[in-house]
Amino acid sequence: MENIYDFVVEKNTGETYKLEDYKDYVMLIVNTASECGFTPQFEGLQKLYEKYKDQKFIILGFPCNQFGGQEPGSGEEAAQNCKLNYGVTFPIHQKIDVKGEHQHPLFRFLTDAQQGMFNEKIKWNFTKFLIDRDGNVVKRFSPQKKPAQLENEIEKLL
Repeated sequence: MENIYDFVVEKNTGETYKLEDYKDYVMLIVNTASECGFTPQFEGLQKLYEKYKDQKFIILGFPCNQFGGQEPGSGEEAAQNCKLNYGVTFPIHQKIDVKGEHQHPLFRFLTDAQQGMFNEKIKWNFTKFLIDRDGNVVKRFSPQKKPAQLENEIEKLL
């Protein structure tokens, strides 16, 4: 698969869809966890989403339990957690693997397109990938990068 829009992902409800639903959107794709030191970033992500969603900006959260067991529940439980604790209204999907033998094809595509500082692997929760309106992966941000620090990069693409 050469194009991000060809990937099929699963909502936390079990329903699947193609990312082509977000063609012409600026996307921020994030691997998330609800029991992580970076979990409070949900608040900042939600603020970004609310600020830019009317300009065809979407955040897609993908819960992952590969880092310290910090997402022990189901994708549905993760979404409920995000909504209750941080008011998250952007899509939270089913749990996936973002690295290793069972790495979801979307995250293989993302890490191939934007390698990390030392290699292509995702090192922790809340690694963020910014995709332009044409489906190009234009930037990768480390978990330490707070959502508010991404605003300039997002605005350039809107």
